[in-house]
Amino acid sequence: MTSTDVHKDVEDSGPSGYAAARLRLLQEGARSGPPRRSALSDLTDDWLSGLFTAGAEALRGVSLIAVGGYGRGELSPRSDLDLVLLHDGSDSGAVAALADRIWYPVWDLGLALDHSVRTPAEARKTAAEDLKVQLGLLDARHIAGDLGLTAGLRTAVLADWRNQAPKRLPELQELCAERAERQGELQYLLEPDLKEARGGLRDATALRAVAASWLADAPREGLDDARRRLLDVRDALHLATGRATDRLALQEQDQVAAELGLLDADTLLRQVYEAARVISYASDVTWREVGRVLRSRAVRPRLRAMLGGGKPAPERSPLAEGVVEQDGEVVLARAARPDRDPVLPLRAAAAAAQAGLPLSLHAVRRMAAGVRPLPTPWPAEAREQLVTLLGSGQPTIDVWEALEAEGLITQMLPDWERVRCRPQRNAVHIWTVDRHLIETAVRASEFTRRVHRPDLLLVAALLHDIGKGWPGDHSVAGEIIAKDVAARIGFDRDDVAVLAALVRHHLLLVDTATRRDLEDPATVRSVADAVGSQGTLELLHALTEADALATGPAAWSSWRGSLVADLVKRVAAVLAGDDLDEPEAAAPTAEQERLAIEAVATGSPVLSLRAQTEPPALTEGQPVGDPEPLGVELLIAVPDQPRVLPAVAGVLAVHRLTVRTAELRALDLPDGVEGSVLLLNWRVAAQYGSLPQAARLRADLVRALDGSLDVAGRLAERDAAYPRRRGVVAPAARVTVASAASRHATVIEVRAQDAPGLLFRIGRALEDAGVRMRSAHVSTLGANAVDAFYVTDGKGAPLGAGEAASVARKLEETLRG
Repeated sequence: MTSTDVHKDVEDSGPSGYAAARLRLLQEGARSGPPRRSALSDLTDDWLSGLFTAGAEALRGVSLIAVGGYGRGELSPRSDLDLVLLHDGSDSGAVAALADRIWYPVWDLGLALDHSVRTPAEARKTAAEDLKVQLGLLDARHIAGDLGLTAGLRTAVLADWRNQAPKRLPELQELCAERAERQGELQYLLEPDLKEARGGLRDATALRAVAASWLADAPREGLDDARRRLLDVRDALHLATGRATDRLALQEQDQVAAELGLLDADTLLRQVYEAARVISYASDVTWREVGRVLRSRAVRPRLRAMLGGGKPAPERSPLAEGVVEQDGEVVLARAARPDRDPVLPLRAAAAAAQAGLPLSLHAVRRMAAGVRPLPTPWPAEAREQLVTLLGSGQPTIDVWEALEAEGLITQMLPDWERVRCRPQRNAVHIWTVDRHLIETAVRASEFTRRVHRPDLLLVAALLHDIGKGWPGDHSVAGEIIAKDVAARIGFDRDDVAVLAALVRHHLLLVDTATRRDLEDPATVRSVADAVGSQGTLELLHALTEADALATGPAAWSSWRGSLVADLVKRVAAVLAGDDLDEPEAAAPTAEQERLAIEAVATGSPVLSLRAQTEPPALTEGQPVGDPEPLGVELLIAVPDQPRVLPAVAGVLAVHRLTVRTAELRALDLPDGVEGSVLLLNWRVAAQYGSLPQAARLRADLVRALDGSLDVAGRLAERDAAYPRRRGVVAPAARVTVASAASRHATVIEVRAQDAPGLLFRIGRALEDAGVRMRSAHVSTLGANAVDAFYVTDGKGAPLGAGEAASVARKLEETLRG
C-alpha cells in the first residue's frame, strides 16, 4: 500500500479510517525507522487537520500545533500526541467547542493526548514559568489553521529562548543532572530507560535546545545517528510490548532485538550503550562550553573596562611538552605536531588527568585526525605516560572517555574494541566491561603505595577482564591477550610474564578464600604454586581488592577482605619457605566444651551467638572508624544423630539468616563424659532486620530434629512467594568435583541461583547420598551462589572418584528438579 492510499483511507473513513491506516502502517515490515516515524506523523497530521477543518469553517485566528516529539515529526507507535490549540482570544466559546471536536476522537481511539488551549500570550507566559513547556514549544510545528498565528508564536518563543538563555540554560543543566541522578546512566544499565536516563532521548532534546539558543553547540558528529538509533529501539519496544514504555526490560530485550534484525539481546544493548555514550559525551562537552561562555560573558565587561575596550588574549599555562591549559581545558600548544609526535595523545591525556582538567574536544579531534601510530614496541615515554594516566585516580575516567569517543583508545590498543560497551549480565556488576576496567585502574591507583611495582598493578587492572570479548574462560583468553598487549606496550619478558599471571589468576584469591578450607595445606600450596613469587602475590592481592571494589557493592566486604588477607598471609609464608604442617584437630575451647557437655546432659541441641568484628582498613589521612561487622558466630552442639546439617540449615533459612561459612565436626568429650556430640561452628548474618533470639533458634532446631517443624513446607511457601521477573529464567544448577583440592576430603562445588533454603536442600541431598560434611564455604554474589562442601565417607576418608561423581550427579539432579 502506498502513502497516497493510506492518506485516502483517512479522508474517506474519518477516525476508523485513520485507525486502520495507522495499523497497516505499523505492520509494514519494509518500512521502519525514520521513514515510518515520518509517515506516521504525516498520517496523523492529515487526520487531525480533517478534524480541525470540519469544525472551523467560520473560525479565524485559530491554529493547531504539534509540539515535542510529534512537533519534530518523530511519532513512535505508542507515542503521546502533544497538541496546542492556539487562538487569538476573539471567540473563546467556539474555540472550546472546536477543542472538544478534536480531543474526543483522539481519546476514543485510545491514543494518549497531552493537550492545551492557549493564546500566544498565554503560551509565552506558561513557557516562561515552565521550562518543559518552553522546550516543547521550541519544536512547535503547524498542522492546520492560521499559519501566521503559528509562525508568530514560533518566532516569539525562539526569541524569548535566546534572550533568556543565560538564565534558563543553567536551569536546564540542573534538570538534566537531577534526572541523571534519579535514572542512572543509560550506557551502563541492564534495564535502561531510553528516554529519561543520562545519555537518552531527553538529553538529545536538551542538546537541540542549547543549539537553538546560539550560546553553544554540541559536537554534531554521530549525534543524529545515536539519537536515531535510540528512537528505532523505542519503536521496536513499543511494537514488542504493545505499550507506551521507554524502559527496556530484560524480558523484552530478545524480542526487541529480533524486531530490529539484531543477533541477540547483547548486540541490542551494545548498540544502545554506544548511542548513549555519544549523547553523554556530547552533553559533557556542550555543558562545559555553556559554562565557559557564561563565565566569559560575566567577566568580559570588567576586563574591557580595565583594558580600555581591548580584547584580552587567552591565558595559556604549559602542562607538558606540546600541551597547555587554556580556559579550564587542556589544549595543544601552538607548536604541537601530532603527525610527528605519536606519544602526544598519551602525554596530553596524562597531563589532563594529573591536573584534573578535561581534554578539549578540538584537541582530541586534532590528535585523532593527524596523530602518527605508535611504533611496536612503544617507546618508554609512551608506556610511562599510560601508567601516569591510569594512576591519576578519578580524573582518569573523563579523560579516557574523551580519547575513546574519538577512537584514539582502539587505535593504541586494538583489543579494546571487543570489550567496548560490552554489557555484563550479572547483577553484581554495575558497569560495562570497558568502564569496569577503567574503574579498576582508578581503584588500583589507591593501592600503589602497597606494592613495589605500581606500574604492573595499574596495567594489570586495565587488562584483567580483557578476555571477556572472546569465547570461553575470560581469564584464560585474557592471559593470551595480556601477553601480546604487554609486549606491544614495551614491557620486558619478565614483566610480561607477571602481567599475564595476574590476568590469568585475578580471581584466584577471592575464589579460594571464600570457597575453600584455608586450614587445608593443599589449598594454600595450590595458590602458592599458581602465584610463584612474593612480588606477584603482593600485586595480586591489591588487584583482587581493586577489582572487587570496582565491580559493585555486593562484590566486597570486610568479611571477604579478611578471608583474602588470611589466605595471602598463609601463601606468603609458604613462598618464604615455611613448612605447612598437617592440621590437627583444634582442642575445644572452654565455651565449646561447655556447650557439648550441656548437649549430652539435656539430650538436645544448645547454641550460642556471638558477634564478630574486624577493625576498619586504615587509609592514610583518614580517621579510625568503628569496627565493621563480619557476621555472627553461631556455635551449636548437638548429640550425634542423622540429618543435623539440613535441620540447622533449614532453621537458619526460616529465620532469614545468611550462612557465610560452616564447619561441622565430631567433638572429643572430657574423660568421664559419655556420649558423642557434633559441633557446628557457623558464621551467619541477618538478611535484614535484627538477629533472632538464641532461645527461638534453639526451640525451632529442637522441633526440626524431632520432625514437628515442617522446614521443607515452610521454605516451599516462601519460595512460592519469592519474587521472580516474568520471562527471566535462571541458568540450571551445576555441581562439580574439584579434584586434588584437598587430601582429607572430597570438595564438591555447587553453582546455583540463590534462593531461600538452598543450603537446606543441598544438606538434605548430601545426607541422602550417605556422605558426611566436614565443612562448607558459602559465597553469594548477587543472585548467584557458589558453595564448596568438603565431604567424606562414613569413615572420614575422601570419596572414591566414581562415588564422588555419583554424589555430584545426584545433587545436581536434585537442585535442577
